Amino acid sequence: MDAQGRGRADDVDPADQWVLNPRTGEYELRLSPSAPESSVPGPRTAGYRASGRRTTAPGREVPPQRRRRAEPEAPVPGRRGRRPEKKKSRGKRVLLWTGGSMAFVVLVAGVGGYVYLKHLEGNVSTTDVGTAGSSSFKKDEAFNILIIGTDKRTGEGNEGYGDKGSAGHADTNILLHVAKDRSNATALSIPRDLIVDIPDCETTQEDGSKKVIPGSSGVRFNQSLGDLGRDAGCTMRTVKAVTGIQPHHFMMADFNAVKTLTTAVDGVDVCVEHAVDDPKSHLQLPAGESTVEGEQALAFVRTRHAFGNEGDLDRIKVQQQFLGSLMRKMSSSDTLTSPTKLVKLAEAATKALTVDSAIGKVGTLKDIALELKKVPTKNITFTTVPVIDNPAEKVKATVVVNEAKGPQVFDMIKNDVSFTEVEQKQKKEKAAVAARLKGEKSEPGEVRVRVMNGGAPAGSAQQELAYLQTQAGVSKSENAGNAPAEVAKTTLEYAPDQADQARALAEILGLSGAAMKPGESVTNAQGLPTMTLTLGKDFKGAGVKLDGSVKKPDLDTESTADQKLCAS
Repeated sequence: MDAQGRGRADDVDPADQWVLNPRTGEYELRLSPSAPESSVPGPRTAGYRASGRRTTAPGREVPPQRRRRAEPEAPVPGRRGRRPEKKKSRGKRVLLWTGGSMAFVVLVAGVGGYVYLKHLEGNVSTTDVGTAGSSSFKKDEAFNILIIGTDKRTGEGNEGYGDKGSAGHADTNILLHVAKDRSNATALSIPRDLIVDIPDCETTQEDGSKKVIPGSSGVRFNQSLGDLGRDAGCTMRTVKAVTGIQPHHFMMADFNAVKTLTTAVDGVDVCVEHAVDDPKSHLQLPAGESTVEGEQALAFVRTRHAFGNEGDLDRIKVQQQFLGSLMRKMSSSDTLTSPTKLVKLAEAATKALTVDSAIGKVGTLKDIALELKKVPTKNITFTTVPVIDNPAEKVKATVVVNEAKGPQVFDMIKNDVSFTEVEQKQKKEKAAVAARLKGEKSEPGEVRVRVMNGGAPAGSAQQELAYLQTQAGVSKSENAGNAPAEVAKTTLEYAPDQADQARALAEILGLSGAAMKPGESVTNAQGLPTMTLTLGKDFKGAGVKLDGSVKKPDLDTESTADQKLCAS
């Protein structure tokens, strides 16, 4: 029930209503000092009448209990009371900053409890983005969440940040990609001054009607939100147009989230190479490590004049370092074992949060938190869209995508390729390469293989067959048509006694050990055992080497969430 429904809400600390269940390792809601209750509402416990008197089994005596003066029952956040009050209007939906939304998905899983999560859901504002995102969240797939921060001034003490009267532009933008196997994640920052083409976008008005806002060409990315009434769905569509990556959902939070979140965890550790004294942001820090919270934390992530060339790209680096430190602090034992801190974090984040309608429900928000919680911080990579100065400008103020590096970064994210070196996968790959590629190789004319198309462009199997027969000398090859199912990576399946043939073909095609799959051979029309080469979506054309290892471009900015870095 709502805190106002029973007792005096001011007398109860929400954190005091949570206890650690040693069997599950999670906090559960305790409704009174003597009556622990499951985190999921259920029927009244057996053995108690509606009047509250205790009953016993026949023949068993219960000592009389001393009568106590009735005390007001502790309020339970988010639970409906006997005399519910009318829910207060949210007024204008709050807009955003990165810290609160990133924090929310990390911490909700630690709070636990259906009743309290339902209360948190009431704090969250939602926006209908229509077809710009996904209609639901799927736990068994990779997912992309666009985290947006605006320059809109909200809350007290924020007059020094953002543009006065701004509708709220996309000032800070991070596309968070979480891998399907949850082994890694990539946080790709998108500069606000990146020149893009904003597509037409359909928005939902307050009365429920739809309105198409026309696109704009050659404008800053930050204009994808706020200008002409564009909502977060327009920003999601712009990300898709620029990178080819489909954002599934979005999260937005305001400046105040940074202040309240950092205060709730007793500050975030940061490091600067040189002492900072910025009169514009009022940020003052000594050289070396410091702990910032509240107004000082907001000044740290908003200042552009204390670091590097005083530009937005340098500020992005500082924000990435700050988020990594915030995530480490939230996942520390001091935070996760403190119900008080967890409750304060959850309250601060959700009150500042706006999300798309598809993930605005309590169950979905918890699912996202649990999935992100699986990713090790050492495998969360922070990087930025590769850019160069806008060649059309004499006075450099904006940037454009670096076409030599950008597409490769975008393809890695689209294909769910990790930017971090996942140790377990590396060891398996090295072992596979050593065991499968090492040894004698047959002559090309002795290699017998059938080629199947498992996701490559139409006609690829015949093109590769022609290459093998006319240029590689693999005359005992044949076209086996389409594979039963599509595959992402090209594979070669072979029987143990065909290992020498498999090594020879792998050398011709540039296959890695991971692409070689020891298994069984099949019998061709002549009754002879044959290997099977299945061309996957990674097939680039006949004769083009297939290297199972992905080489990422040399990026100017890259770090992981477990690294402690100093801003300069």
